[in-house]
Amino acid sequence: MRFPRAEIDRRLAKARDVMVTADIDLLLVDHAEFMAWLTGYTVSETMYRAAFLPREAAGWLVLRELDTVPCRAASWFEDIVGFADSADPVAVIAAEIQSRGYASGRIGVDFRSYGFTASTFAALSSRLPAVQFINLAGISDRLRAVKSAPEIAILTETAAIADKAMERVRAATRAGKSPRAVAAVAAAAFLENGADSRETGPIVVGRGDQGFLHAAMTGEPLQPEDVLHVELIPKVQNYSARLMRPVVVGGRNDRLEQTANRLVDIQDRQIAAMRPDIRACEIDAIVRNAVLAAGLRDRYENVTGYALGLYARTPRPSDFSHAFLPTADWRLEEGMTFHMYVSARGLGFSETVLVTAAGGRRLTATPRRLLYAS
Repeated sequence: MRFPRAEIDRRLAKARDVMVTADIDLLLVDHAEFMAWLTGYTVSETMYRAAFLPREAAGWLVLRELDTVPCRAASWFEDIVGFADSADPVAVIAAEIQSRGYASGRIGVDFRSYGFTASTFAALSSRLPAVQFINLAGISDRLRAVKSAPEIAILTETAAIADKAMERVRAATRAGKSPRAVAAVAAAAFLENGADSRETGPIVVGRGDQGFLHAAMTGEPLQPEDVLHVELIPKVQNYSARLMRPVVVGGRNDRLEQTANRLVDIQDRQIAAMRPDIRACEIDAIVRNAVLAAGLRDRYENVTGYALGLYARTPRPSDFSHAFLPTADWRLEEGMTFHMYVSARGLGFSETVLVTAAGGRRLTATPRRLLYAS
């Protein structure tokens, strides 16, 4: 385990505070990222699984027998219940709830959880007709929004991996080499420096204002004067840092330099303004309005940043529970971390940013400029 006992106790206490406020007897956790944060272990939803936290007693997990060994190795929960692949997971979970005395209790659950489907809700309700399921919508994300010192330490470690990989990518990029081949270099750098996996993020030729950000990687060779858009998303202990840079194939390009410098200057002002209690829409406007006013884009429809931290095996690759948009009225808090990004004319820049009392602090340290291939 990467976390001290005090950190574990802090998380359990935060969850139980919510339970007391909502008058909940038992908390059901099936959102993968919330499960990882609360128990130290997460697993895919190949078969339904859940963790449970009573208001006073110790928590427990119910999952496939196949997963109990890694669960016991990673989790600070000691009560692990495994079921055979031939079993009905919901039936096992309902029986556990009943046998532990919660068959007529108030059970809190995040109705927005990717795990808590309409089918799961119906199946549990039919087996536990006396239970009141209390909707704690969004609790899976809200409790994790502000990062602790141990979490920030892991994010800082992860950001350093992104920086190292970006330099490896820059040195490997050249005309005739494909984005896929460059991505293989980034993937190797991830694993060699301690990342969980070799998933790199989009590494594609940059064209347009935003469409290239999620374009598909290809094996087509790079051409002289192409711009390779590189997004790196390493994870350590499921905590992800993110970093974007454009890598120019060929010599210095004054036109691209001018655009890059303007984008970086605008985003620098945005990051500096990221202080506690500032509304997210105000932070968003710094980039969105300036980019449009400068004529760098005709339209700006995507977010300018989103929550960053723990990513588990859920359907989402990005966390928009806290996203920067013109309509975002939520306020920043010290300790929140975000992936802040800006793009225009085939160039994209991003950083992993921590909110501090003095403004945003970059955890990624790669120079904020155009990078040139070797």
